[in-house]
Amino acid sequence: MASSTDGWIRRQGFPDLAPDANLSRGPRERLIQALLGLCALVTVFTTLGIAAILIGESVAFFRQVSLAEFFGDTKWTPQFADKHFGIWPLLAGTLMITVIAALVAIPIGLAAAIYISQYAPDRVRRWLKPSLELLAGVPTVVYGYFALTFVTPLLQHVIPQMQVYNALSAGIVVGIMIIPMVASLSEDALRAVPRSLAEGAYALGATKYEVVLRVVVPAALSGIMASFILALSRAIGETMIVTLAAGATPKLTLNPLESIQTMTAYIVQVSLGDTPQGTVVYQSLFAVGLVLFVLTLGMNLLANRIILRFKESY
Repeated sequence: MASSTDGWIRRQGFPDLAPDANLSRGPRERLIQALLGLCALVTVFTTLGIAAILIGESVAFFRQVSLAEFFGDTKWTPQFADKHFGIWPLLAGTLMITVIAALVAIPIGLAAAIYISQYAPDRVRRWLKPSLELLAGVPTVVYGYFALTFVTPLLQHVIPQMQVYNALSAGIVVGIMIIPMVASLSEDALRAVPRSLAEGAYALGATKYEVVLRVVVPAALSGIMASFILALSRAIGETMIVTLAAGATPKLTLNPLESIQTMTAYIVQVSLGDTPQGTVVYQSLFAVGLVLFVLTLGMNLLANRIILRFKESY
């Protein structure tokens, strides 16, 4: 039986597919494999290089500023005569922007993903999803001026006491910016759910609404949660929108109507070139960058854990 199979394979012109064929890779394939592996290692070495620079410069900073002051003080005034290096005002501003962005992007993005994947006709889906993803191509500096010149004046008609630079308008526009990420990744996860699950629910008498919310969405939960966390990681690292619209006042507050400063906005402020290298103010840039790096790394690790925790095999 085996010999007849081998003969049929060879007669079809595929001698290398025979079970006893020599399957060793040629020099060209080994070269391609090595190049692909090298490209994968570039990302690893780049990440390690960034971490090494941040840690090295941060060590010099923490020789002058103690960890107790960095994590215990509630004031951030490195460029004043009375210097304080408490990270909490910057961290609170960053988290406030992220929370506001999440309140905007998660419900709208998930609703858009459900509509595109489950309700929209094919002809609507073909133009709606690319149109939604166009938002991801808008430069963030444009979003920043959009927040400053349109969203803030619009909100001031409703909330007159709102300051020109504030966390609310910046957070709303950051949320608009990450909607395509939430919608696109969630839509891919929803469409990856086997149709047999939905058909089984229909056979039991479930309605369209019940199938979507009780069968399809739970089955795609790992991908949906991963899209949420990856989008929020993007919001944490956003720079130009918060620099232009949120202000430059490091303040430990929960009031989104006031001017604040995020970690990324402070990095931009110090990086403008007015701060001499080697000073404690310059080195504080790397300490803040290290905190931001650890925060986003933790978010990505959390996304991987959630994927593994809720992943379904079909």
